[in-house]
Amino acid sequence: MEKIKVQDSVGAILIHDMTQIIPGVVKGPRFRKGHVVQEEDIPVLLSMGKEHIYVWDQTPGLIHENEAAERLARAVSGSGLVIDEPKEGKITLTAAYNGLLYSSEEGILALNSLEGVILATLHNHYPVKKGDKVAGTRVVPLMIEEKVIIEAEEIVGTFSNPILDVRPLKHLKVGIVVTGSEVYHGRIQDKFGPVLRAKVENWGSVVLEQALASDDVPLIQSSIRNQLSKGAEMILVSGGMSVDPDDVTPAAIKEMGAEVITYGAPVLPGAMFMLAYLGDVPIMGLPGCVMYSKKTVFDLVAPRMLTGERLTRLDIVTLGLGGLCLECPVCTYPRCSFGK
Repeated sequence: MEKIKVQDSVGAILIHDMTQIIPGVVKGPRFRKGHVVQEEDIPVLLSMGKEHIYVWDQTPGLIHENEAAERLARAVSGSGLVIDEPKEGKITLTAAYNGLLYSSEEGILALNSLEGVILATLHNHYPVKKGDKVAGTRVVPLMIEEKVIIEAEEIVGTFSNPILDVRPLKHLKVGIVVTGSEVYHGRIQDKFGPVLRAKVENWGSVVLEQALASDDVPLIQSSIRNQLSKGAEMILVSGGMSVDPDDVTPAAIKEMGAEVITYGAPVLPGAMFMLAYLGDVPIMGLPGCVMYSKKTVFDLVAPRMLTGERLTRLDIVTLGLGGLCLECPVCTYPRCSFGK
């Protein structure tokens, strides 16, 4: 550190908090440790009785924590993120709009492996609202060697996708086919359709049409084709997903020529989930748990498809770690372990 005249301190970095006292008005830190002195600060410092101040010696090759945090934040940020002003060396990243957070686990690990660098984030595929905090970054020392930050920026450049970005949910036209002879013939009231409609609309999409079909392969297929002909961009087929002989929904979807990604998922509730694609249109076979459980595999995979992501079997099988919902009496998802 060095002692310099206040008038010569523009651009210098304070090494301690500086308290301002105005009797009857304020008593507290006027300038924080690490503050970079600006021209307009000079009269304030003089009014505080400061003729000289102690600042960091400007050693070549070192940069201040605020600058380091800003560069890290810019490096890791993709679309949909707002970079806040640095505060005490830390920068917070918030969501610019509603959507799903995509975070590179490999990239986050690589950056945090650098000595003195910190990047803390929400989990990958975390649903966020506009203004939500999604990440924070800083460096540990007040001054850090610039070569560390340069290395961090170079690491980010090795990844094809941003380390962090928020992807908005697309507004799709969704077709719903509720299967089951008991519902088709009016023996019981349909409870599945309203649940699916509420979820679809909550995600910002619209239900194009809802159809009923008995446990009959040609009728289920006809209902799906009818939805597609009307412009459906996603199809939800509910019921008939177990291994009982009269549950024919999986066979109906498969025999249409759809590319079956998976029949079964390592998620509870939701093990009998099916995902297939007819061209670019995803078709999901939804087990009965979607009707009565607050959160299921459907809540984990549907938002990802609504961002435009095309899921693979690997995407589904990796849901097993964190795929157990505790079905709490009061659901706090996504603020829980489910899907993490």
